[in-house]
Amino acid sequence: MTINLDQIAEMDRSSVLHPFTQLKDFASGKMGNPTIVETGKGIRIQDAHGKELIDGFAGLYCVNVGYGRTEVAEAISRQAYRLAYYHSYAAHTTDELAILSDRLVRMAPGKMSKVFYGMSGSDANETQAKLVWYYSNLRGKPNKKKIISRERGYHGCSVVSGSMTGMSFYHDHMDLPRAGILHTGAPHHYWGAEAGETEQEFSKRRADELEALILREDPDMIGAFIAEPVLGTGGITPPPQGYWEEVQTVLKKYDILLIADEVITGFGRTGSMFGSQHYGIEPDLITVAKGLTSAYFPLSGAIVGEKVFKVLQDGADGVGAFSHGYTYSGHPIGAAAANAVLDIVEKEDLPGNARTVGSYFQEQLKARFAQLPIVGEVRGVGLMGAIEFVADREKKTRFKQNLSVGARVSKAARERGLIARAMPHGDILGFAPPLVTTKAEVDEIVSIAEAAVRAVMDDLVRVGEAV
Repeated sequence: MTINLDQIAEMDRSSVLHPFTQLKDFASGKMGNPTIVETGKGIRIQDAHGKELIDGFAGLYCVNVGYGRTEVAEAISRQAYRLAYYHSYAAHTTDELAILSDRLVRMAPGKMSKVFYGMSGSDANETQAKLVWYYSNLRGKPNKKKIISRERGYHGCSVVSGSMTGMSFYHDHMDLPRAGILHTGAPHHYWGAEAGETEQEFSKRRADELEALILREDPDMIGAFIAEPVLGTGGITPPPQGYWEEVQTVLKKYDILLIADEVITGFGRTGSMFGSQHYGIEPDLITVAKGLTSAYFPLSGAIVGEKVFKVLQDGADGVGAFSHGYTYSGHPIGAAAANAVLDIVEKEDLPGNARTVGSYFQEQLKARFAQLPIVGEVRGVGLMGAIEFVADREKKTRFKQNLSVGARVSKAARERGLIARAMPHGDILGFAPPLVTTKAEVDEIVSIAEAAVRAVMDDLVRVGEAV
């Protein structure tokens, strides 16, 4: 039986519930057909009609080693033929899982002890919340359970991780956030600073606001603070000068665990193996996913620090078995994929490539976009960057929401052969290309993006919506 592309599109439209898709427009055909992605190689994908696109967002920040890495496919195949599945309950393991876990504990920042596995960053952050609650109970502090996140932070879409996420459109009509999750201010100097306030002063104020929130809620009620080293979905925003030093001082003062959400920044994207290393963060718990397998297989990890694990271990005689787990925790194929990916990351020094090529990328973004009249800020670190658009750069005036400037630029870039993401918090074009990207490929990405931005800018000037 031969199935043509129109049939595939109709089957998809009638049966797939797509994430972050306008359901009525898609079901009615108003959005057109779905993009059927068929192949990928390096930093490019190709759809079923033969159109090639540079993936300037590495899927969703995740295909760090690039598409088409046969080493990873072969590792998955070998493991599938040898042992496709066994669980990790009741002290069962596989060689790949043990090797991976030892590797992660040794390579992670801080003093780490154990790794608990899931399938996504969302479920890993659900695990982190349960670990915080479990830890507090075993310490005899049953009220120390609330978790503080940040406005514009992204930590997932499940019930607790979605509550941690600090963007209202992830909560609307979903009965989130749930009780026990609090939010403090975003560390974005461009929009958050007061007139004349330096980055260091702004960071101190954000830390003071965090401390005021802790005191208002009662330090004995606050169990943890969760944050990305660099805001990801909230705008690809690196922290201002002094931010992490100031925040960690407050957390240590009130005995509050620090969860570093390294789902995006882990395994090289900032130019360091982990974002925590890049910014001098000393986490108690670390969340990893995405780059762990470069998305070749679903796998996530909650890496548990020595301080936390000692409490869990010491309390085991009183509570019995650790009663948390998933059918696919420590999946052997996922572990094999992760080991193959980490071999590539280390042998090809992808953090180093993100550092050197990323430096060139940041230079090119600033050179080509920083002085454009509709650009308010160009920002980034390593191989992640963002361009934020404004109607008036001198007055820092935002565009009218109905103009959808970020989405229009993203669409214009795609028409020219580049996937760059319209970030959901403002008029922002985001980039996070695979960590194997070369300087020549950076030139392609930036040139296409510039053509897209200038085309949209000309349209806005023509209708009087930009200076």
